[in-house]
Amino acid sequence: MKEILQFDNEYLWHPYAALRKTPARFLALSAKGTKIQTAEGLELIDAVSSWWCMAHGHNAPEIVEAIQAQSRKMCHVMFGGFTHEPAIELGEKLVSFLPKGLNKIFYADSGSIAVECAAKMAVQYQYAKGHPEKCKLVALKGGYHGDTAGAMALSDPDGMHMLFRGIMPQHYFAERPCSRADGAFDEADFKSMEKVVALHEKEIAAVICEPVFQGGNGMWLYHAEYLKRLRKLCDEKGILLIFDEIASGFYRTGPRFAMEHAGVLPDIVCIGKALTGGSITLAACVASEMVAETITESKISAFMHGPTYMANPLACAAGIASLNLFANRDYRLEVARIEKRLKQNLLPLRNLENAKDVRVLGAIGVLELKAKPSAEDVLKIIRNTGIWLRPFCNYVYTMPPLITTDAELDRICEAIRLIGECEPQPSSDGDDEFHE
Repeated sequence: MKEILQFDNEYLWHPYAALRKTPARFLALSAKGTKIQTAEGLELIDAVSSWWCMAHGHNAPEIVEAIQAQSRKMCHVMFGGFTHEPAIELGEKLVSFLPKGLNKIFYADSGSIAVECAAKMAVQYQYAKGHPEKCKLVALKGGYHGDTAGAMALSDPDGMHMLFRGIMPQHYFAERPCSRADGAFDEADFKSMEKVVALHEKEIAAVICEPVFQGGNGMWLYHAEYLKRLRKLCDEKGILLIFDEIASGFYRTGPRFAMEHAGVLPDIVCIGKALTGGSITLAACVASEMVAETITESKISAFMHGPTYMANPLACAAGIASLNLFANRDYRLEVARIEKRLKQNLLPLRNLENAKDVRVLGAIGVLELKAKPSAEDVLKIIRNTGIWLRPFCNYVYTMPPLITTDAELDRICEAIRLIGECEPQPSSDGDDEFHE
């Protein structure tokens, strides 16, 4: 094991981590349900669903069997010039699963690529409408949409991607909503968006946001009323509305999709992560009839995108099995149970000396600290508690698999409490794997 990890440390880059300068990593051997087994004999409860995608838990038998069965037939075939049954069956299930009116599906390799597709689709729609000058988007500060160039350009301009400003297209940003999801809506919240749109409406193709839940740039939960105002403004100005539901979809915030908190529909939605139950990468960019038909009936009728692994049969088979599990399990009830348990355990942590805020919605729990602890302290708590957490910046959060038991939730919250009680470190050196 030591030799393997030495090679890893010397030659393998990990996400948001430095070569040779990061804490010791765990060598995962297997995973099942909520737990990951390591080579050193630890059994870790995955409190973050392996970056929010393992909705049904690890290695759900139904999904594993679906992938194995498809692999015996065909692992991949190009989607250009071919179609196949897994793509069609998954599409049928998605049309039934998604809110009515979102039914034109473009399969993508990952969440970031789905966001890229949505941005391109919005620009091509405006071109088809006779507005080639409308080629910019508006996004929210505090947002996160992915790590590819187009997705980075729509994420928080002052966030983790500042280094790459030189290669990113320039878009417009409104202040993020300050009204809490669990509080009252402040009318002043929408003024920034109104101002940005008023100044640049002749250039704007679409507005994109993560509905209700801003994930990777701040774990912020905001008021659903903001989305109602946004839908009305976009309709008035002939601007498309894009929802990034990659993290918030599939019951993570309570309802099937976070947009349901506001009762509004976007023109385009991006989905991913839990689409395959986290088993294999797949995402989708799904448009309304209006968007799809406008492009299809235009001079350039083809949507101009085409990934090599688009609609990969193995991924589609996994997606079918995952959607069957979503259909057959009452996850809305399970998430309500998880939310109740998280509130019971986490809301009292507001009294911690180092606590800045606690936020809970659905199967999302966040402890925001005034100052972060050291990576060494976090690693020690992970080992001692058997809970896999991955704090970033000042946020200690959990987004557990939707099958997590009450007893496991209690253990997760206890580990979060212990991290919150750690001595804050004075400053960050920027090479801290647990605080990307």
